[in-house]
Amino acid sequence: MNEGNSQVITGWGRTSPSRTRLIGVQSEDELRRALARADDRGVIGRGLGRSYGDAAQNSGGTTIVLSSSDIYVDVATGVVDAAGGASIDSLLQQTIPEGWFVPVTPGTRFVTVGGAIAADVHGKNHHRDGSIGHHLVDLTMMVASGEVVVVDRERDSELFWATIGGMGLTGIILRARLRMIPIETSSVSVRTERHSHLEDLMASMESNDESYRYAVAWVDGSVGGSRLGRGIVTYGEHATIDMLPSLRRSAPLDYRSPRVVNVPEFMSRVRPLRRSTAVAFSELWFRKAPKQRVDELVSIPSYFHPLDGVGKWNRLYGPRGFIQHQCVVPLDAPHAVRAILERVVRDRPANVVNVLKRFGSGNAGPLSFPRPGWTLTVDIPVTDDLVHTLRDIDTIVGEWGGRHYLAKDATATSRSIRSGYERLAEWQAVRNRVDPHRVWQSDLGRRLDLCAG
Repeated sequence: MNEGNSQVITGWGRTSPSRTRLIGVQSEDELRRALARADDRGVIGRGLGRSYGDAAQNSGGTTIVLSSSDIYVDVATGVVDAAGGASIDSLLQQTIPEGWFVPVTPGTRFVTVGGAIAADVHGKNHHRDGSIGHHLVDLTMMVASGEVVVVDRERDSELFWATIGGMGLTGIILRARLRMIPIETSSVSVRTERHSHLEDLMASMESNDESYRYAVAWVDGSVGGSRLGRGIVTYGEHATIDMLPSLRRSAPLDYRSPRVVNVPEFMSRVRPLRRSTAVAFSELWFRKAPKQRVDELVSIPSYFHPLDGVGKWNRLYGPRGFIQHQCVVPLDAPHAVRAILERVVRDRPANVVNVLKRFGSGNAGPLSFPRPGWTLTVDIPVTDDLVHTLRDIDTIVGEWGGRHYLAKDATATSRSIRSGYERLAEWQAVRNRVDPHRVWQSDLGRRLDLCAG
């Protein structure tokens, strides 16, 4: 174990920086020693830093990074045994050539297995397959006492579900066993539709819920009026061998993780993404999409992780960073999606990334974000007026019975979280049982007063 040093860190949104003692650990004994040294500011685990807000920060305390990243694949059953510090990227490089794919992947493959579980990540297939918590066999974790426990749906099921979506505040995930899904190729068959306004786009997504495993829409946040919410929806299925051109059928599972080109650091100081640039990009992106195209074959990275082709893309938002706000509202509340987009358009931000998906059934995790509904993600650069925009959006979310995604949150209030997560007290009871002295702490946990009660 390195002794750690004091560093200033942020989330992916590059907001709310805080100073912490950052320690890398390589074994369970080193992790126990780090826990034993914890002061009243506690300890939190950190993966690859892709939570957008302050979930993996611990101002004045200790932040731990696990260096273990080994992965074991049972190629016969598709069950993976992975270290909590292993990345989804590494997992895909091992499993795709063997004919297995992760049952759920977020929009980036550069997250750790432990971090994905702590956030209970969802993907483009939630309406069919749920979140990552649906596919876990068991978890091996270290709790605040230093004890290593294995939990699943039968062995301390309360702790199992409290950890899924628990944002690292119940313990640190050492290993996880996960059921993968079989695939024949490393390609995705994609259907693309371009819709000129929000109602048509949402109607298409609703009518195709059962037709495609994957569905996601990019929504234009730069235009209002009759064009409000115009966008591009893409539906996907894993391609079968017979869909491939004959030249590719000899190596159908060939997989290449594309090389990342980083945005230069100096760009983070000049804010290259401005309103005019965002408007021009959104117009071009919308116009270049076909009105309808079917059976297009694309690679797994192109469909599932398009932003990963540009490393450090968060620097494009400039020195003040950006907020990625994600909420879910009930399926019968599409007007809430319209109201949020209207509020964003009114402020005319340098806004490019807006993503709309449909959620299916949630799981038993008290702090798991997904529930049946529409989930909208918007990226907004930080400005002096942003606080007013977010306050209005949060009001809309609350009025329509929605909730915020803790892995994206950087600004929500304790009150709004309590309104959205009606089982918070249940989660707090489990946490207090396994961590009565509040060893696990984070900036997010303190800001939202998650561990009170």
